[in-house]
Amino acid sequence: MKNKKQNKNALNPTDPFCGFASLRWWLLAVAVVWVLNSILPDLMGPYYFQILILAGINVILAVSLNLVNGFTGQFSMGHAGFMSVGGYISAYITTQLIVSHPEIMNDAILGSAVFVGSLLLGGLGATCTGYLVGLPSLRLRGDYLAIVTLGFGEIIRVVFLNMDAVGGARGLSGIMQFSSFGWVFTLAIFTVFTVWRVVHSAQGRVLLSIREDEIAATAMGVNTTQGKVRAFAMGAFFAGVAGGLFAHYLTIMSPGTFDFNRSFEIIIMVVLGGMGSISGSVVAAVLLTSLKEALRPLQQLTGVDLRMVIYSLVLITMMLARPSGIFGTREIGDIYRDWRAGKAPKDAKKLKASTPSKGGAA
Repeated sequence: MKNKKQNKNALNPTDPFCGFASLRWWLLAVAVVWVLNSILPDLMGPYYFQILILAGINVILAVSLNLVNGFTGQFSMGHAGFMSVGGYISAYITTQLIVSHPEIMNDAILGSAVFVGSLLLGGLGATCTGYLVGLPSLRLRGDYLAIVTLGFGEIIRVVFLNMDAVGGARGLSGIMQFSSFGWVFTLAIFTVFTVWRVVHSAQGRVLLSIREDEIAATAMGVNTTQGKVRAFAMGAFFAGVAGGLFAHYLTIMSPGTFDFNRSFEIIIMVVLGGMGSISGSVVAAVLLTSLKEALRPLQQLTGVDLRMVIYSLVLITMMLARPSGIFGTREIGDIYRDWRAGKAPKDAKKLKASTPSKGGAA
């Protein structure tokens, strides 16, 4: 009985919501995304399509930050800095190639290959930055860690603000629009899948042990600093990829876009969805991205921009009603299993009540 309780949250290969047993469903989701990629731009207006793209980018950011803040139990406030590193590196590569080799960038296949390569290089650049930031700062805990990561995020922004090679305060313009619904949501699915696999691996158990009790984990021989740095670097990689997608959709990069307010927005998505819930991060990212734009018509009706006031009130209400977030630490699969488990006794009672007894025919 004890072993069953201990293994309750272990990775089960036969679980339809978990592991490589569901790889076919992930691949099917990617196939559906590329089918929709050829349909949605004609069905949706540019305004709503842009909201959809930004929601997909925010899913990547929220899920990757949840790996650090939710599953590892740290509190990073510099995620926008890593997003800017990946975005600037990726955009700089493609803009330089547009000038030097326009025939490559105008070719559909070669241009897409360069775009994917620039995303990977941007992600690797953000990973190196995350490693350099994380190695000294992740020896700290709590508020000290939050302040240090916030400071590093602002340092990164100021560096790009004063770097003429990427436009400085003017920003970097002339970026080709390579990002599409297919690329954004394919990479969003890849991010969710990768984080899911990491969390349900041996390395994921290390991260969870750090979150639950870092002192006890250290006493058991866990290299907590190494585990935290790995999570930090992985989160930075996906933030860099999201920055590349962001740059190649809006076709302009400005340092002011990646200030601490941007980091706070991503943190709100993680907290609202549930610290330690991948499903919660996905839902919260889509919900909050849509909510800010859904409130925009109020400005036309009232003449006053009350969006952020109502947006804040909604967040406060949600936090009072659900302090642990929408999903808490649970996933959609957990909710589905609980619903099935609760439904089974009810179905059995209905079946028993509808079945006549042997002597009831008379």
